[in-house]
Amino acid sequence: MVDGLGISTTAGVFDAIVAGPPDGRPVLLLHGFPQSGLAWRRQIEALAAEGCRVVAPDQRGYSPGVRPERAGDYRIGLLVADAVAIADELGWAEFDLVGHDWGGAVAWWTASAHPDRLRTLTVVSTPHPGALGEALRTDDDQRARSRYMTDWRETPATERRLLADDAELLRSLYAGRVPQDAVEDYVRRLSRPGALTAALNWYRSGRPDGTIGVIEVPTLYVWSTEDTAFGAAPARETGRWVEGPYRFEVLPGVSHWIPEEAPDTLNQLLLDHLRAHGTRNHRAPRTVEESGRP
Repeated sequence: MVDGLGISTTAGVFDAIVAGPPDGRPVLLLHGFPQSGLAWRRQIEALAAEGCRVVAPDQRGYSPGVRPERAGDYRIGLLVADAVAIADELGWAEFDLVGHDWGGAVAWWTASAHPDRLRTLTVVSTPHPGALGEALRTDDDQRARSRYMTDWRETPATERRLLADDAELLRSLYAGRVPQDAVEDYVRRLSRPGALTAALNWYRSGRPDGTIGVIEVPTLYVWSTEDTAFGAAPARETGRWVEGPYRFEVLPGVSHWIPEEAPDTLNQLLLDHLRAHGTRNHRAPRTVEESGRP
């Protein structure tokens, strides 16, 4: 059974989708731009069916109850604090963390800052920030792919362009790879006053207020060859930033929208990862599994 839940924190109230038995293995799912917790609906179903307690919040700016106006209030440190605060409110001393797109970036930073809280880490699409930073310095392909991030810092022109003509440009970002009912839901949410600006503030918040380290948590990283935002160079290099057990999976022919475009494949990878690490052991010897290396 899937329910809605308001999760109260000092930052405000996060809207969330909740499923699975209350005493099940806790799994937190973090969505990216321009989506909501709905992006995980197929993963929520699969995890709940396996007895997990699954929570997929609408993150800062996407939840109306946590929508500060200043771009600086979307710094990565605050986004990480949100994830931990949600887990605290749920009573989770440890949990499995899954993130996609911007949610993946938050997941990497959370795993670096709070390894003691995570049983496992799964990141979809988004390379480790250290690997991405290196690619932005050295790889022309990744620099070209990331140029939109600079363009979107322009305000309010970006909002006007994305929402003009019944949000034609915003709709185009999903590239026909996301179910239409989900697209309509995302567009409806982001068309509300202040919502799109809040979502874009993730790009406008400035540089991280710290340095990310290597990841000790057992990690699954899933990347797809048709991702327009993240190229092969940072995907390949991500493994260098993980010291714990590491599995790298490549999905050929799949776009950036993996959770919705290839849900069955992702669900199987995610469930295998959770089963392989049923208990926390951050001192396990480093192992690397790679499939379909680009």
